[in-house]
Amino acid sequence: MSNIDNGCVQATLEALQQKHGDACMERARRSVPQAAALWTAHDGTPQEFQAFCLDHFIADSTALRNMADQLERNMESLLGCYNKMTVDLNLPIHVDGPEPTPLDEMFGAFDPSAHFNDDMFEQKIAFAVILNFPFYTLEEKNTLGADWSRQQWAYARLGDLFTARVPADVQQRLTAQLSGADNYISNYNIMMGHLVDDQGHHPFPDMALITHWGLRDELKTHYNEGDSGLAKQRIIYQVMRRIIDQSIPGEVINCPDYDWNPYSNTLTGKEGSPRQGTPEPDTRYRTFLENFHAMQQVDKYNPRYPTAIARAFDEGMEVSYEEIERLFDEFCSSEQVGEVAKLIEQRLGRKLEPFDIWYDGFKSRSTLNEEDLSAQTRRLYPTREAFASQGMPHILKQLGFGKEKSDFICSHVTVDPSRGAGHAWESAMRTDNARLRTRIGKEGMDYKGYNIAVHEFGHNVEQTITLHDVDHYIMKGVPNTAFTEALAFVFQTRDLDFLGPQGGAKDDNASQKEALETLDIFWGCYEIMGVALVDMYSWHWLYEHPDATVAELKSQVIAIAQEVWNKYYARYLGEENSPILAIYSHMIDSPLYLANYPYGHIIQFQLEQQLKGKVVADEIQRIYPAGRLTPQHWMRHAVGNEVSTHPLLDAATTAVATVKK
Repeated sequence: MSNIDNGCVQATLEALQQKHGDACMERARRSVPQAAALWTAHDGTPQEFQAFCLDHFIADSTALRNMADQLERNMESLLGCYNKMTVDLNLPIHVDGPEPTPLDEMFGAFDPSAHFNDDMFEQKIAFAVILNFPFYTLEEKNTLGADWSRQQWAYARLGDLFTARVPADVQQRLTAQLSGADNYISNYNIMMGHLVDDQGHHPFPDMALITHWGLRDELKTHYNEGDSGLAKQRIIYQVMRRIIDQSIPGEVINCPDYDWNPYSNTLTGKEGSPRQGTPEPDTRYRTFLENFHAMQQVDKYNPRYPTAIARAFDEGMEVSYEEIERLFDEFCSSEQVGEVAKLIEQRLGRKLEPFDIWYDGFKSRSTLNEEDLSAQTRRLYPTREAFASQGMPHILKQLGFGKEKSDFICSHVTVDPSRGAGHAWESAMRTDNARLRTRIGKEGMDYKGYNIAVHEFGHNVEQTITLHDVDHYIMKGVPNTAFTEALAFVFQTRDLDFLGPQGGAKDDNASQKEALETLDIFWGCYEIMGVALVDMYSWHWLYEHPDATVAELKSQVIAIAQEVWNKYYARYLGEENSPILAIYSHMIDSPLYLANYPYGHIIQFQLEQQLKGKVVADEIQRIYPAGRLTPQHWMRHAVGNEVSTHPLLDAATTAVATVKK
């Protein structure tokens, strides 16, 4: 795209040296080529480029700092308002209420910030930023950043603002595609009361469960019901298999008109007559492929991050694809997996089956009746207002937050009833609120909704602290979403504690309780790492086969899921070639996000080790204002060590021995 050659770059550098001397040339030698790489004929001639650099390069350190402060103020206003508009336009789609209209879906697919990048380059604001705050690669941030001041980190984050020139129409098409994918998943419910087994029984009450989250969480609740619970788990597993291979009848998706036997894949109408169903027409994989094609259009405008994979890992997570793959392989191949699997087998008194990747028996609630828990949560939180006014302050008090800080956080979080599974949405300016969404039924918040709400509130606490307590707006947030997931997990694992003594019996044996918590984190990591690898390998395959058809992608995703299963899971969980790792909805509505979950679990465990014997609130308020350092720098600040699987692996060995006692 650029019309600036190396000769012009060198001439510009010489002119800058003559004007400002040698002191600022190290920065100029980095920034001028970066600005030149994105300057096109539309922006001006090479002579105009050189004149722009001479006019807008700032050598004086005080003036440079003033410029940084001004940029941060303006970015908060722009990005904050864009974010608020997006939240408002998506309310009919994300929040429970009247069914979204076609116009709602059109507005939900609209990206208010689609022209932001174009406008910043058109006005040459982007060039002024690039020229004065150059970009540093991930490797450079990790090596040089150890000696940077907070101001230097802020300058480096300003250098991350404009690394690509993605046209507005391309960005808008990507937003529309991902919005459509999210809408597809948000309305993918299975009517559980209409499932029948081979004996014609209806094992489940009437309830709509979203795939995959609701199905997975329902499966987890049946570990204390003996053979009847096992039968329910098997039928859910069969439903999942039908979704993966797309043999599920389209008639049963989000529709209560038919009874469905997922084993025989037959339908029965309300009048009792059999009905031939029509398989879902590979919509799941068509959406996946359309996500890829939308990302491809963005690729060509990203010289720094030329693939969705690079943007997800090097830019988004700031951890390389190869490092994530290495960590996950190291963990899933460990001898500790076999030790924990054998322990679960002993606790269940049977051979493990594929759905036991979701074994939930290490949690305190695994011995409790979920209906009793739901009765309690509905009584405590009959409405979203009740959770906002009573639940959130109570949680923060339990963690050790003072009233002033608790009131501040709660006043910056808005609770909404979710149409989908639930999520948290951050605010991007200090005058706006973060959002907490979870499912809230007519009778109140059931235990599943409460558990999700506690998780999402952990996100909201992070989002509020890292917006209001970080010293530079441009440093707001965390290194990547795994770090907010880590705090959400810290909250979620304490959900029964927040309910009080009535939430379940407390285990007076502290070492047993700690061992069980360790094993719960361990097994959660093992489960989601395989899923993340399927997601990663599927995208890798797509980039190697960019002309793939929907049928080819479907076949390959299932094959990849089976290969990962056979490598890491079949030995312990049986059934060669199980495709179950391909069930996760994130693969469809949140491309390349899944690796954040296990990475977050690893971070969570290291955080939990740091929290031992300390007031949780004090540590949260010490750690999270560090803001958006790179992951390794953040972890050194937080716990004194880099991200590693070894603490969790070592603790798992000890935990197995403790539980066996």
